[in-house]
Amino acid sequence: MNKNLKKFKKITPLNTLITLFIASVVLMIIVPLLYFVTVAFSSANEITHFPMSLIPKISVEVKVSYIDNLDDENYGKYRILVKEGDSFEPAFSSRNSLEIEEYFERYLSVTKSGDDLLSDFETTRAEGERVFKYNKNLWYNFKSFFNLTENGVQSLINSILVAILTILISVTLGSSAGYAIARYHFKGKEKVSMSLLFVRMFPIVAISLPMAVLLIRFNLYDTLIGLAIVYSIPNIALTTWITSGIFRGINTDLEEASCVFGANKFQTFIRITLPLTFPAIAASSMYAFSTAWNDTITALILTNRNSTLALAVYKAIGSGTSDIQFAAAGSIILIIPALVFTFVMRKYIGQMWGSSTVQ
Repeated sequence: MNKNLKKFKKITPLNTLITLFIASVVLMIIVPLLYFVTVAFSSANEITHFPMSLIPKISVEVKVSYIDNLDDENYGKYRILVKEGDSFEPAFSSRNSLEIEEYFERYLSVTKSGDDLLSDFETTRAEGERVFKYNKNLWYNFKSFFNLTENGVQSLINSILVAILTILISVTLGSSAGYAIARYHFKGKEKVSMSLLFVRMFPIVAISLPMAVLLIRFNLYDTLIGLAIVYSIPNIALTTWITSGIFRGINTDLEEASCVFGANKFQTFIRITLPLTFPAIAASSMYAFSTAWNDTITALILTNRNSTLALAVYKAIGSGTSDIQFAAAGSIILIIPALVFTFVMRKYIGQMWGSSTVQ
C-alpha cells in the first residue's frame, strides 16, 4: 500500500502534461503515416468510402447478373455490383471485355484479363445472379505511380544519385575543414567557425535562387551535380562543426605513435583518425541524405527534366487529380529508403551521442 502511494505521489501535473505532449506528438506523426499506408494499398473504389477502413482489403467481392437484350439475345450485358460494407452497390453494366478489364483494374485493383472475367461471368446466364471474389493486386498503386508519373523510375534513380553526391561532397569537404579547424592554428580561425554557423541560418531555398544564376553560367543548371552542390552548402558547414568537435576529442598521442611506427600523416589519418570519427561522419551523412532526399522546393527551382522522387510525389499530390492512392504509394516509396538509411546508421549515431571520443 505504501509503495503504491509513493508511486502515486511521484505522478505530478508536470509529468502528466509532458506525457500528454509526447503522446500527442507521436500521434501527429503516426496517424498521417498510417493513413498514407492504408491509402497506398487501397483501390480507387475503397478510398471513396466514408469512413474509410483502417485496414485495406486484400480481395474484392462483386455480384454479377446477366441482363437480356430484348431485341437481340446475343447482345445482353453483365450488371456488376461491388460489395460495400454489408450490401452490394451498382457499379456499371457492360459486355465489352476491355471495358470490364479496365474497370476492374482501375477501380478495384484487380489485374485479370477481360476475357477471363467474361468467362467467369458466362455462368450467370444459366445460374442467374452470382457472387465472385477476386484477389487484389496490392502493388497496383505502386506500379501505376511509376507508369503514370512522368519519368517516375528515372526520378527515383536521380534521388539516389543526388543523395550519394551530396553525402560525398559534404563529408569530404566538411570533414577536411573540421580536421583543419581542430588540428591547426591560423589567423581568423574563430571567425571561420562562426561563419559556418551563419551559413546554416539561411534556408536552402534562399540559397538556391542566386545559385540558379551561377549554375546557368557554369552549364550546371538542371543537372544532378549542380543540385547536389546546392544541397551540400549548408551540410558542409554542419559536417565541419560535428567533425571538428570529434577531432578535438581524439588524443593526438595516437597519431604521434602511428608516425613513430613509420606511417605518414595521410596513412595515420586514414587508419587511425578517420575510423575514430566514423560516428560523426555517419551522423553528418544522415543529415546530408535527409536534405537531398526530402527536398522539393529547391529541386523545383533548379531542375526541369531531371526531377527527383520527392518532387515527383509533390507534383502528384498537388496535381488536383482524384488518384490520391498513386501519390500515397509514391510517398511510401519515398519514406522507405530514409527509414532504411536511418536504421543502418543508428548505432553509429548512438556512439556519437554516447562515448564517441577517445581520450
